[in-house]
Amino acid sequence: MSRISLLVGLGNPGSDYEKTRHNAGEWFLGQCADQLGISLKLEQKYFGFFGSAVVDAHKCYFLIPNTFMNRSGQAVGAVARYFKIPPEAICVVHDELDLPPGTARLKQGGGHGGHNGLRDIISHLGTPNFLRLRLGIGHPGHADRVHGYVLSAPGKKDREAIEHACHDALYLLPDILSGETESAMKQLHTKK
Repeated sequence: MSRISLLVGLGNPGSDYEKTRHNAGEWFLGQCADQLGISLKLEQKYFGFFGSAVVDAHKCYFLIPNTFMNRSGQAVGAVARYFKIPPEAICVVHDELDLPPGTARLKQGGGHGGHNGLRDIISHLGTPNFLRLRLGIGHPGHADRVHGYVLSAPGKKDREAIEHACHDALYLLPDILSGETESAMKQLHTKK
């Protein structure tokens, strides 16, 4: 697998959304930046909060789009074009309805599964061939309730479970960034 040159954490901007399930990707990227000592600064030309670090002698960029979820591709596309980063060197971290809270899974490529952030990124990159780190948030049980569910804050138990999944994935960040995704997948996917 390719080394990852761009790690993206999806969410919606503003204090109204920061504690909502849809911002799980942003939570993870914030923890990532803290762990690596990266300062993420708002960069208008990249439509998001942006920073970089050298990890294992490899330059890596970190991005939290400052656009609404359905416009995430605008930010990802801007950074990918400017730094000439191919899609296979991008990892997008996002909330996942089809996984229970406390679960983190890696997936290479695939469709958008109804996720508006992924849909827009695929549109801007012209391909679905990028790595995804999927953070489980659970499902409300009915399609009609999804919109309100992802835009509401999880209860204490679910929030702690999501934080735990972020922590598990953060532990494997060196493997993920170095392209050792098989090893990272094996460890994440066998966690109970």
